[in-house]
Amino acid sequence: MNAKKSWWILIIISLCVIVPFMAPYFLIDPEKSRIQISSTSIQYPALITHIFFAFIALIAGFLQFVKKIRSRYPRIHRMIGTIYFTSVFISGILSLIVIFYIENFSKVMSFLVLAILWIFTTIKGIHSAKKKNYIAHQLWMTRSFGITLVAVSGRVLVPFILLAYFLLNGLHIHGGRARMIEEALNVNIWVGLLINLIIIEWIILKRKVD
Repeated sequence: MNAKKSWWILIIISLCVIVPFMAPYFLIDPEKSRIQISSTSIQYPALITHIFFAFIALIAGFLQFVKKIRSRYPRIHRMIGTIYFTSVFISGILSLIVIFYIENFSKVMSFLVLAILWIFTTIKGIHSAKKKNYIAHQLWMTRSFGITLVAVSGRVLVPFILLAYFLLNGLHIHGGRARMIEEALNVNIWVGLLINLIIIEWIILKRKVD
């Protein structure tokens, strides 16, 4: 399978995962939220704004890596880059507010590490571009977008995490189905982040070798 087809498959999978996840938030109704809302004045506005800008970052990120735009229309590429950076920064900062309302410590730490790495890699990418170090810019932006895609991989991996939980517990569901799902959702961001980073570093290493 060539790179272009793989890229389109990734785009389609990402949209098929993210759009249904976002759907309840289109209504701007805290009662429809996928997570428990304890503050409608701070938590919920921060959450839906975080989700909105994360989605903008996802779309802008895909466009950033379109070779035709990057090579033929550098001004548009820079404009998309600005949108991406702004979206990542806003979404990342807002996630730091959202985590204060999460009770599970493992989940809190996963979102905290994710937000810090997301903002850090994006800043490094923008800084490299300003220094006209375009090779470093591409590497850091690849890492940044890999972290953006954790929103996708973290959800795609949930069925596999559930299967692993089932197998590692001797084919028994201790605590019932609800407990199993809760345990999976407490670690899915960690698993998605780890796998994405491994894939991204493998891609970067492969490019250097080639």
